[in-house]
Amino acid sequence: MITRELQLTADGSHTLFIPEMDEHYHSVNGAIQESRHVFIEAGLLQIKKTDVRILEIGFGTGLNAFMTLLKTEALNLPVSYYSLERYPLDEQLARTLNYTSQLAPDRDADFMALHQAPWDESVRITSTFTLHKMEGDANRLELPDQIDLIYFDAFAPEKQPDMWNQELFDHLYTCTSAGGVLTTYCAKGIVRRMMQKAGYSVERIPGPPGKREMLRARKL
Repeated sequence: MITRELQLTADGSHTLFIPEMDEHYHSVNGAIQESRHVFIEAGLLQIKKTDVRILEIGFGTGLNAFMTLLKTEALNLPVSYYSLERYPLDEQLARTLNYTSQLAPDRDADFMALHQAPWDESVRITSTFTLHKMEGDANRLELPDQIDLIYFDAFAPEKQPDMWNQELFDHLYTCTSAGGVLTTYCAKGIVRRMMQKAGYSVERIPGPPGKREMLRARKL
């Protein structure tokens, strides 16, 4: 059983804290700011296609999925969104998160639909957003192919080292479509080198508030 404590971050949005790991789900400098910077601006908005296949490593609180849902709706961009999670939140805890009040007060139903969607099947949440959640370990699950964008949002390497390994990055590279992007808040040199060894072209770019750099990788 994992203990999760609800906490406020600097931009007023919630995160969860796991005392056993001494780890937060998001940056304490702003959960929404981090998600927008790392995954929407550095990821989604870099993909120039008329429909996009996204793979998220770490569904977590559903924040990345919800922000992607809202942005793709604004762009009228059809998205198939695959998300992996080893330790799903219970619905009661998901209801305490304040993301809808911060981002879209009239979209509670859509946010909760993300959490209530059954596992291992595709569910159409909105006209532009189809969700397919997979419960389990990314190292052992069969991953979808022809992915245009990967949100790599596992816990930090020092907290969850099994999620940052060469075999997984090799697998993700084979799943990535030509021109596809992988983006993560992490900027560690060892992670950059694993991505490069897998075949990605990797760049360091400015990070979100409170973090100097992050990584973005492309399959050329």
